[in-house]
Amino acid sequence: MTFGDEAVEDAVGAILAHSIKAGARMLKKGRVLTREDVLALASAGIARVTVARLETGDIAEDEAADRLADACLGPLLARTRAATGRVNLSAETHGLLLLDRARIERLNRLDEAVTLATLPPFSVVQPRDMVATVKIIPFAVDRRIVAAAVAIARQGGPLLEVRPFTGRKVGLVLTRLAATKESVLDGTVEATRDRVAALGGELLPEERCGHDTAEVAAALKRLKDAGARILLIAGASAVVDRRDVCPAAIVRAGGAIHHFGMPVDPGNLLCFGALDGVPAVVLPGCARSPKLNGVDWVLQRLMADLPLAPRDIMDMGVGGLLKEIELRPLPRARAPEEDQGPAPKRGSRIAAIVLAAGRSRRMAPLNKLLVKDQSGKAMIARVVDNVLASRARPVIVVTGHEAEAVRAALPGREVVFAHNADYAQGLSSSLRTGIDALPPDVDAALVCLGDMPLVTAPMLDRLLAAFDPEEGREIVMPTFRGKQGNPMLWGRRFFPAMRQVTGDVGARHLAGEHAEAVHEVEMADDAVMRDFDTTEALAADPRVAKG
Repeated sequence: MTFGDEAVEDAVGAILAHSIKAGARMLKKGRVLTREDVLALASAGIARVTVARLETGDIAEDEAADRLADACLGPLLARTRAATGRVNLSAETHGLLLLDRARIERLNRLDEAVTLATLPPFSVVQPRDMVATVKIIPFAVDRRIVAAAVAIARQGGPLLEVRPFTGRKVGLVLTRLAATKESVLDGTVEATRDRVAALGGELLPEERCGHDTAEVAAALKRLKDAGARILLIAGASAVVDRRDVCPAAIVRAGGAIHHFGMPVDPGNLLCFGALDGVPAVVLPGCARSPKLNGVDWVLQRLMADLPLAPRDIMDMGVGGLLKEIELRPLPRARAPEEDQGPAPKRGSRIAAIVLAAGRSRRMAPLNKLLVKDQSGKAMIARVVDNVLASRARPVIVVTGHEAEAVRAALPGREVVFAHNADYAQGLSSSLRTGIDALPPDVDAALVCLGDMPLVTAPMLDRLLAAFDPEEGREIVMPTFRGKQGNPMLWGRRFFPAMRQVTGDVGARHLAGEHAEAVHEVEMADDAVMRDFDTTEALAADPRVAKG
């Protein structure tokens, strides 16, 4: 690849190295300059630009990222489309991230142009969590380097994969001494149940017995016969030797002890064994607390049905100092404050238009906007409440079909109603009505659909924050795994064109005509793709049912 300054008139077909403003247009870096771009630059008085050009044997950044991402994609992983040389990989299920650290390090040491960043190995991930990102650093890379990186990624087993949690049943034995308080045992049960449930498992009714080898052995057998696929023992006193009461109970029941101790603090005194192929763990005292400790790391692997050998436990020492390190989620009281998302660009005033005028023909005779979830809230109320919780102001609700009923579903809310008498003409008429109701000083409008109740305020605020006309981001749209969704945000210079749209369509085609102004925001949730046209679809989505 060549790189350097060129005269503007010679730059057709070159890759723009830095974003630059040409009159009213913002040309983004990475853009392949067209003749029209060059004319616009020349008209703006720009004589030279910094550009890159591909040479024989080069692969453009997006194609290189595509090839490497496909090679890295293991079981239960999904990928986004390539953009600016980047592809993100995300989990498709709740589970544990497995990766080949040695191969990833080889790949990253191959050449400075190719990078792969991941979460730490054995991270617990949820569906749609980003787990890795492929990034090609320059605008192009030698195809031999790409081929070598792909070969490393495909060598042997999967480079990255998510191992799903198996929903195993877990048995818990608690022992008591004369001075043991039942409240202490109750707290241990609660902490253990939460741990197991967080990994998709089920805690069977616990067994409580004396701190005696024979009693514990009998309790272990009962739990195994009841279907427990993992056995846990919380002793009344800490284990100090493989031959102590609780480890000895595993042996007496017919099992064996594989390892005692672990290089994780808290969690040093964990004892690991098995009973007829069922993993059996004597818990350290720290397991009574919900705070992260060595038990969590062992339980995560067992719940993902991964083999656990003494060496695996011994290798947990790097990063195993957990004491006094805050790794837990934010307290619930602080979470809403943290979830409010980024603010829009300073000085921008962005309104929201909620389209609620449609006739809901596919769900007739019901009006889907008025269908209530289990909490008793109508769909349109849920959508409007999400918008009101965002930073968009004012919020304009466009009514049409059953206008009075829609208004009645939104009592006391700080919205502006705009009635579309021509709602039968289709979506475009509602769009015009909403735009005509906007205050004259708004910089942009977020057009929201009344049948998308899963789009939350933080998602909306991410779209608002991305709007920046000076940087060429005048049309902002959400994507999920590379597919475009809703709602879309439009800068005010597009309002006249949006008013000219006719028929039962929106303005999305304008985004194709003004690709240079489009900015995509990848979302971690498929809510931006989920509108509801039938009662069956509503009933099938548990997120709607919850309210």
